[in-house]
Amino acid sequence: MISRWLIAGAALVFAGANAGAQSSPAAQPGQNSQADQRAILRSKLQADLQDIAQHFGGVFGARVVDLTDSAAVGVNDNQIFPTGSAIKVALLIELFRESEHHPGLLAERIPVRHADQVGGTGVIQHFGDGTSMLSVEDLAVLMITLSDNTATNILIDRIGFDSVNTMLRGLGLRQTRLQRKMIHPESSVRGDENVSTPAEAATLMARLARCALPVSKASCDRMRAMLEIPKDNPVRDPIPANVRVAFKPGSVEGVQVVWAYVELPGRPYVLTVMTNYGADGTDGEAAIRQASDVAYKYFARLARSTPFGLRVPASALRKPPD
Repeated sequence: MISRWLIAGAALVFAGANAGAQSSPAAQPGQNSQADQRAILRSKLQADLQDIAQHFGGVFGARVVDLTDSAAVGVNDNQIFPTGSAIKVALLIELFRESEHHPGLLAERIPVRHADQVGGTGVIQHFGDGTSMLSVEDLAVLMITLSDNTATNILIDRIGFDSVNTMLRGLGLRQTRLQRKMIHPESSVRGDENVSTPAEAATLMARLARCALPVSKASCDRMRAMLEIPKDNPVRDPIPANVRVAFKPGSVEGVQVVWAYVELPGRPYVLTVMTNYGADGTDGEAAIRQASDVAYKYFARLARSTPFGLRVPASALRKPPD
C-alpha cells in the first residue's frame, strides 16, 4: 500500500514538473549566441579606438553611442579636455531654450561694434564698426557654420555664462562648462577653460538627437539643421555624402575636437572625439578621421543586418513579420 502511494506521488510530481516546463517560453534558437556575436563586434570597435589612442602622440579620448540600443563604448572618455569651439553647441542649446521663454529673442538685432570683434575663425571680424546689425538667430548660424568667434562672444554677452552652465548642470553634465570667451588666452592661462569629457559631450549630442532637451521639437529640428550645414572636417570624410551629419568641430593649438550625430538610416549614432597635447593640427585631424572611419564601418555593418548578421534591404526590416 505504501509503495503504491509513493509511486502515485512521484508520478504527480513528475507530471507537475513537466507541465511547468512546457508552460515556460522557449528561447529562440541561437538567441544567446547572437547577443554574444554583437558583443564581439562591439569589442572590436573598442579595440580600434584603443589602437587610435595608443598611436596618437598626445591624449585621445572618444565616445561612441548607439542610438538604437544605447550601447556605448569609449576610450579615455571620462577625461576632461578643452572643447575648442565645440562648446558652442551648449551655447546654441541655451539660446534656443531662452528663446522659447522670450519669443522675440531670435529676431532681436544687435549692432556689430569694433569692441566686440576678435580674430580667429569667422567673417564678422572684418565688418565695419557699427555698420551692420545682425539678428540673434543669424549670429547663431554664423557661430555654428563658420565657427565665428565674434558672433559667439556677442551671444555670450547676450545669454551669459551662468545661464549656459546652469542648463548643463540641469542635464547632469557637471564636467562640461563654458568659462571664457573665444580668443581669450589670458583666461586659459588662469585655468578658466571651456571643458568637457567625451562621455558628457556624447550625452549632450544624444539628447539633441532624441530631443531630450528643455526645448520644443521645432527648436531641436532648427538646431540640428544648423549643425547639418556643410562644414569642412575629417569626421565627414569616411561617411557617404547622402548620410546627414550634425556636428561641431573645435580646434585651438594642440587641441582637435569634434562632437557629431550621424543620422545613418537604420542605425543612427553619436561620436565625440577630444584630443590635446597634439603636435600639430594634422595629427588630431588624422585621429578624428580614423575614429569616424571605424565608427561608421561598425554601424554600417549593423544598419541592415538581421539578428543573425545577414544583410537585407532596409525596407524589409521596416515591414512587420509575416
